[in-house]
Amino acid sequence: MKLLGNVISVDSVSDETKGIIRVVTEYLKALEILDDYDNGRLSIPKGTKQSQFELTYVEARKVIEAVRGKFKDSNLLGQEKDESFKSSINVIYQTFDGKDVYPTVEEKAAHLLYFVTKNHSFIDGNKRIAAALFICFMQNNRILLRKDGSKRVDINTLVALTLMIATSTP
Repeated sequence: MKLLGNVISVDSVSDETKGIIRVVTEYLKALEILDDYDNGRLSIPKGTKQSQFELTYVEARKVIEAVRGKFKDSNLLGQEKDESFKSSINVIYQTFDGKDVYPTVEEKAAHLLYFVTKNHSFIDGNKRIAAALFICFMQNNRILLRKDGSKRVDINTLVALTLMIATSTP
């Protein structure tokens, strides 16, 4: 990274090249993480083991009603097609051989977002409901914000994650 910074200061380097180097330098950490993943060097964070909150169907319906209140133009938002929504909630608490399948709060949150989005349990609002439940689950488990008060998942990341899940092959 220092080498790239040195190249930017050289007068003979074109402005276009300097611009490209600046962009690459700004996103270098992301490129390094992708490289670590590709090469099996990416370690899995410990995560939060102690849950502060367990999402129930009743609590989830309260969140859905709050979302409905914000999107009054859709009478179909949050109307369940079948029983699959209950399954999306229950599966994050699933155990195998006496151990949680998703042992950390972060894993439960991620799978909640995935299952609610992918199961498409509602006539309308699946992505909005999934994202709202994800955020509420993280907030109630006290992991939505870092110690300094900043968001762990910003708005654009939440949108990107939800859309990537929605469009991905299961």
